Amino acid sequence: MVDLDFMYNMTFEELSGDYSQERMDSVAKALEEVLTSALPQGCITVGVYEAAKSLNVDPDNVVLCILATDDEDVKDVALQIHFTLIQAFCCENDINILRVNNTRRLAEILGGGGGAKQNGGEPMDLHCVLVTSPHSSSWKDPALSKVNRFCRESRCMDQWVPIINLPER
Repeated sequence: MVDLDFMYNMTFEELSGDYSQERMDSVAKALEEVLTSALPQGCITVGVYEAAKSLNVDPDNVVLCILATDDEDVKDVALQIHFTLIQAFCCENDINILRVNNTRRLAEILGGGGGAKQNGGEPMDLHCVLVTSPHSSSWKDPALSKVNRFCRESRCMDQWVPIINLPER
């Protein structure tokens, strides 16, 4: 069920796509809260290939898809093709998508620092991060609601993949 109440409470600036820095910082903080609360619950999938597998097996369980890049990733054609396919799949399956422009900060949030490693000692592929809903209960997280509302509002303004700047701490 889609909540349409947000459309009636939007300011002119929100409707015109002019997000204030304060609002963007608020969404970035909410995203950080979502990630830090989902991590200990085992509700994070990291990596382009792992995300694709998870999306294929259980797309209804995914509540948020985060695509992360740094400046040098823009020239990676293979990565951009993966992003296009993941974005199309998420749009088709009603999964909210955010683009994040700071993979180092994302690594810090997920607990690995700038050189985050997986169990096998390989560097983590932080280009795609999925947040899934815990099977034990329906996840009612206010921070997740804020991020989802931001994604819905962005889609209403034809910004299908809004970009969030994760500020350094």
